[in-house]
Amino acid sequence: MKELIDAFINYLSVERGLANNTLVAYRKDLDYYTGFLANQHIEAISKISRNEITNFMFNQKDKGIAANSIARRLAAIRMFHRFLARERIAKEDPSNLIDSPKLWKKIPDTLSLNEVEALIAAPNVREVQGARDRAILETLYATGMRVSEAVNLKISNVNLDIGFLRCIGKGNKERVIPLGKKAIEAIKRYLEISRPKMLGKKDSEFLFISRLGKKISRQSFWKLVKRYAREARIKKAIKPHILRHSFATHLLERGADLRSVQEMLGHSNISTTQIYTH
Repeated sequence: MKELIDAFINYLSVERGLANNTLVAYRKDLDYYTGFLANQHIEAISKISRNEITNFMFNQKDKGIAANSIARRLAAIRMFHRFLARERIAKEDPSNLIDSPKLWKKIPDTLSLNEVEALIAAPNVREVQGARDRAILETLYATGMRVSEAVNLKISNVNLDIGFLRCIGKGNKERVIPLGKKAIEAIKRYLEISRPKMLGKKDSEFLFISRLGKKISRQSFWKLVKRYAREARIKKAIKPHILRHSFATHLLERGADLRSVQEMLGHSNISTTQIYTH
């Protein structure tokens, strides 16, 4: 089973061009699935029927897994079995007639304008790391970028004179996002004062770097957002996408066009963007 999953993930990477984070998520979901099958003593693809997949879904529900997570795992299972059938490794696709669990659209957590301002004001810009952190927070809120996109942002992707950046999103899709005045000022301050000190004699193509002069990690991004939220005395649960959600919500509250917000967020389907209208 592991070899088949490896072949499937390789297909998604090479032929479909899916992002690494997506591949990791597919592999994880399929590991849950094959682990369940192993516990049921089902080791051959030919032994998997619709009942086994349905039983897996109920097993996940009994474990308290959210409906949207179960639906995502079912999507991975469907693609896997479709791949096996197309490659003639399996005679048929047992997932073909299974309905996805109904999803309850959860309204994303957001910050108020005052909370955003308090969060962004928390870093001490007179400190080397504080100036970088202010630039990070301003950029996340000004663009609605995913954390994974921001850590991979290169200096060559940013045009501070005109005020925009080129973002490489999911599936290597590129989009252009305008930058506001405050974000431009924060990035300029960071580039002029902090970044040279953090780099020392090193060089990096990435915009945001760690204090050791290397590309900053997603974990570091996440930790600094949580840290400054504590310093700003924000009581809400802080999640990685909270500035992205706030960006979209605040734009729509002030009359922004839904299609424009969709393009800036990089959503392939406008129904994903519409959740922010609630």
